[in-house]
Amino acid sequence: MDMQTRKAQIEVDRLEIKYGDVPAVRGVSFSVQPGEQLTLLGPSGCGKTTTLRAIAGLEQPSAGVIRIGGAPVYDSAQGINIPAEKRGLSMVFQSYAIWPHMTVFENVAYGLRVRRESKEAIIEKVDRALDMVQMSAYRERGASQLSGGQQQRVALARAFVFQPAVLLFDEPLSNLDAKLRGDMRIELRELQHRLGVTSVYVTHDLEEALAMSDRIVVMRDGVIAQIGTPGDIYNHPRNAFVADFVGSANLVRGKHRGDLDADGLTALEMASGEIVHGTAHRRPAGAELTFSIRTVHLHLSAQEPQAARNVWKVAVARSVFQGDFTQINVAWGDQVIVVRGAAMEPLAEGQQVFMSVDPQRVVLLEE
Repeated sequence: MDMQTRKAQIEVDRLEIKYGDVPAVRGVSFSVQPGEQLTLLGPSGCGKTTTLRAIAGLEQPSAGVIRIGGAPVYDSAQGINIPAEKRGLSMVFQSYAIWPHMTVFENVAYGLRVRRESKEAIIEKVDRALDMVQMSAYRERGASQLSGGQQQRVALARAFVFQPAVLLFDEPLSNLDAKLRGDMRIELRELQHRLGVTSVYVTHDLEEALAMSDRIVVMRDGVIAQIGTPGDIYNHPRNAFVADFVGSANLVRGKHRGDLDADGLTALEMASGEIVHGTAHRRPAGAELTFSIRTVHLHLSAQEPQAARNVWKVAVARSVFQGDFTQINVAWGDQVIVVRGAAMEPLAEGQQVFMSVDPQRVVLLEE
């Protein structure tokens, strides 16, 4: 059975990659289900692109196993390392790698010509790929005459034209302007669903990861910080790094007050004496706890809300209008808390207001 017809699925098992003595990827394991779009998300230097390149066969790991469709393409123990061109993958790069001296049609057809496909097959496959990315009208246009967005579509068509089992994307939209990037995200996601292709997508852009993924692998310093759906990662971060990287969050530390735990909620007492109730997805361990509270889940009001828990009096320290939302910094106990919201009532600096949050939106982090 060849790579194209075998069940498309990726398994990465205890992958390690070193540059000299420096470990870039340290024992990373995850799997991608058939038809799933999985995103590797993290800051620069976290190992996400290196991991993607190892799956593609462009990077030499030092240990671990990579399987595609159940068959090992790299296995350090067995000495297996299938070359990139035999892995049944297509990759879309950040720098589109379009040949400017060729037409759109020739750019997409190039790989098929190298594989010695028939003229009829080439025309049929290229036309179908260009149609998918809405570039049929530009078939004979010189690639150097295209805009950045159009070049990106040609790069996508070139990746799709082989009907690969697996598609790999390395920050493919990062060179586009914000508006076009937003539009292309939606198109790419729809295209991936329509084709039902298994894909791994690398980005440092949180919005992109949340909008495009079935699941997200958050990476930091060559290891995995958390794996989950966009909703899991955003609403239930497991540690301080994920809480802060995946949307801005306030971290609140204090002593566990088990005597005040009630209704399935965990209570914490801050150094200033304030009591905070939150949700624990696993049993609280240790005397000191940290809660994560997203900036968008906090509410400020001049009148005291009716809620029984998580209402505190605070002072407005600073208010900054940022277009779609207003950011307000408030002094609470011995720390500054950031609150973000659309259409918030104007609050003067120094004004005393009430801050509140639903305890279900206050998440206990693992230490």
